Amino acid sequence: MLIVEDKALQSQVERILHSDEFRTSEVLRRLFKFLAEKTVAGEADHLKEYAVAIDGLGKHPSYDPRQNSAVRIQVGRLRQKLAEYYRNEGKHDDIVVDLPKGRFKLTYEQRCTTVELPAPPPPPITPPLEIAPTKATRPLGLLLWVGLALAMALVALYLWRSSSSEARTASSIPGWTPELRELWGPLVDSKLPVILAIEDPLFIELKSAPGIYYRDRSLNQWKDVVGSPAVAALRTALNHADIKPSRYYTAFGEVDVSFLLGKLLGSRERNFCILKTSQLSWRQLADNNVLFVGVQNLFFDEQLHGMPLDPQFVPVEEGIRNVHPKAGEPAMFKDQYSTAPAEEGIAYALVTHLPGPLRSNDVLSFTSSRSAGYVAAVQWFTDPSLARVLFADLKQSLGEKMPRYYQVLLKVKFRDDVPTETTYVLSRELR
Repeated sequence: MLIVEDKALQSQVERILHSDEFRTSEVLRRLFKFLAEKTVAGEADHLKEYAVAIDGLGKHPSYDPRQNSAVRIQVGRLRQKLAEYYRNEGKHDDIVVDLPKGRFKLTYEQRCTTVELPAPPPPPITPPLEIAPTKATRPLGLLLWVGLALAMALVALYLWRSSSSEARTASSIPGWTPELRELWGPLVDSKLPVILAIEDPLFIELKSAPGIYYRDRSLNQWKDVVGSPAVAALRTALNHADIKPSRYYTAFGEVDVSFLLGKLLGSRERNFCILKTSQLSWRQLADNNVLFVGVQNLFFDEQLHGMPLDPQFVPVEEGIRNVHPKAGEPAMFKDQYSTAPAEEGIAYALVTHLPGPLRSNDVLSFTSSRSAGYVAAVQWFTDPSLARVLFADLKQSLGEKMPRYYQVLLKVKFRDDVPTETTYVLSRELR
């Protein structure tokens, strides 16, 4: 992220305040200006909801955050307004201003622009040497012309294949079933690069002896590691060993799904790469189509804050929480499994398709608390026969037309971390 000076931020804020998107909403203009001033002054991190209500929205001093949700509603509207602005008027602005969920501090960064160098001038055309058509030179001249014609034909063939490849969409890919085209069309038809973000969980390297690592699945941020009583006790037992973060390891499940996704998309996506989730920046999340595979908490807790749509299923430590359960639906889908020595049981897998932060790209995640869960989910989205079963369930639940954004909940039975049975549970359209 490039550092943006306060003057540049203030200039961008003024540009946004005078845009068509904000000109008709005095309430959001006042709130945005207030938060921008507090951000520049370095006071936004300490703002309370009451102060935002009184000073940012002009509410009466009797405002009670416990009884009134005006601040949360207006902040949510402001976040949507900013997204709308950058989708339209501000899509070419150099500075991107955002308001992450759960915060009153604005974030801002400068777009990374690429400069295209001018193409070098074509080399001068040198007229061919004239060779007298003697008996000795006629065959050589004929070969030269045949070779030139063949080279031109090969170039033309290459350009034709390249242009036809670029114009190819999911509906025209040979060998794809209608179900795969529906599920993967938004990514394949897009001209954006695809990033496969692979989970790289946080390990703690203990410096008392080479090669000793500690992993606590509840600790995914280094600040949580530093304040962990369990880590402190472990360091004491090892004579106060120094510690440092390490993301050197990943699970076998990630290898499995990388193969499945690479096999499906590798020959169809010209710009397809793999990246560690810890290295995935907010800018990459906004400028590329992103696939994530791994433990649910890592992606949902660290990457999905500030997205335009709110998920209806949310991963928690014990399973999947149903945010708005319908009649007859449980509020919690709990995982039930045993660990070593018997790795078996039931884990729920969640597939989430969301728009990116600016609604200009797609983010598709396959998550679960166990690798068997997200491996099974990827299998259902890449195997033609399984995709057919899944699509039939989705049509019955969501209607004949497949929604653009959705969540799918799957129940996965596994043994030795190998999925043995997968069943469709629920789905939700995201709007």
